[in-house]
Amino acid sequence: MRKTIAVVGAGLGGLTLARVLQAHGVAATIYEAEASATTRAQGGLLDIHVETGQVALRAAGLYDEFLTLVRPGEDAKRVVDRHGTILFDMPADPGSARPEVDRGELRRLLIDSLAPGTIRWGHRLASVRHRVEGGYDLTFAEGSAAHADIVIGADGAWSKVRPLLTPAEPVYSGTCFIEIALGSGAQDHRASVTAIGSGTLMAVAPGKGIIAHRYADGHVRGYVALNKPEEWVSSIDFGDPSAGLRRLAEEFDGWSPLLTAFVTQSDAEPWLRPVYALPAGLSWDRTPGVTLVGDAAHLMSPFAGEGANLAMYDGADLAGELVERPDIEVALSAYEERLFPRGGDAAARSARNLGIFFGREAPQSVVTLFDRS
Repeated sequence: MRKTIAVVGAGLGGLTLARVLQAHGVAATIYEAEASATTRAQGGLLDIHVETGQVALRAAGLYDEFLTLVRPGEDAKRVVDRHGTILFDMPADPGSARPEVDRGELRRLLIDSLAPGTIRWGHRLASVRHRVEGGYDLTFAEGSAAHADIVIGADGAWSKVRPLLTPAEPVYSGTCFIEIALGSGAQDHRASVTAIGSGTLMAVAPGKGIIAHRYADGHVRGYVALNKPEEWVSSIDFGDPSAGLRRLAEEFDGWSPLLTAFVTQSDAEPWLRPVYALPAGLSWDRTPGVTLVGDAAHLMSPFAGEGANLAMYDGADLAGELVERPDIEVALSAYEERLFPRGGDAAARSARNLGIFFGREAPQSVVTLFDRS
């Protein structure tokens, strides 16, 4: 292929896309807003699904390296009520089809697999404009510019590429997350850490929850989940982290101290993360030379466990079409014909599961969900 390809965003989807293209001798340039691969922490664990994420890693030629990142034993799941009573306890599965890996380690694997210079760090897209004669002009916040025949938006929830295709924007789901953590040396909270089990603890009730994951080295990361209106989200202030955590703890008045310790004693910077989603089943008319992958195409809540998996799968699927089909528009059309239904199905399932986790029937609704899995 002699077309120039610009991938906007160095998340898992954009990286997988570029890796699969390069494995077939097709060059692509990734433009990433962050200054380097280590500018920002990359979040916690991901369960990589055999039907999607693992398919993408095989296409990228990285499956064996992926297996070295797997964290055995950390896929255990425990559901408790507000008193800490165990309602569901699933032990780790050594042969799990959805093994857990650290997001940052997986991202590093993909970055290191790319040819030097593939990623242009510190390039925050400011605008993208279609040329009448074909292709797209990209301008970046630091003042540089580029031209590409094909532009692929892998730039997440607030994609700057998406408006070329659709006016759709993410909508607040009604649920927000606040990050929590306990360091591995937190000996004063051994009882709380032990209560997690060996994997993930889900303490849920109508409108709220405390989710915590225990890592092999003993440290804990997770988040508080609250169903709150946008006015509350905009009013919360974590300028004083201790005061902010105390305010959060008030939301869990009457809960077991073993659970509230994850909030009151958290040593994480308490970032507030409202959960946004695009409309389930979002699609758009074919626009020459541009498409989307991952959250830019089908942003959803994390309660189907599909976001990262679909992003990688999208990237591999699109790369395969671009490699195999000489006609770019035929390739993009074929990719989008599969993208729309798979993204729509996952988004609908994710929205449904979000309601199950924090709806009126929680925590029993969560137990029922896992019993059926």
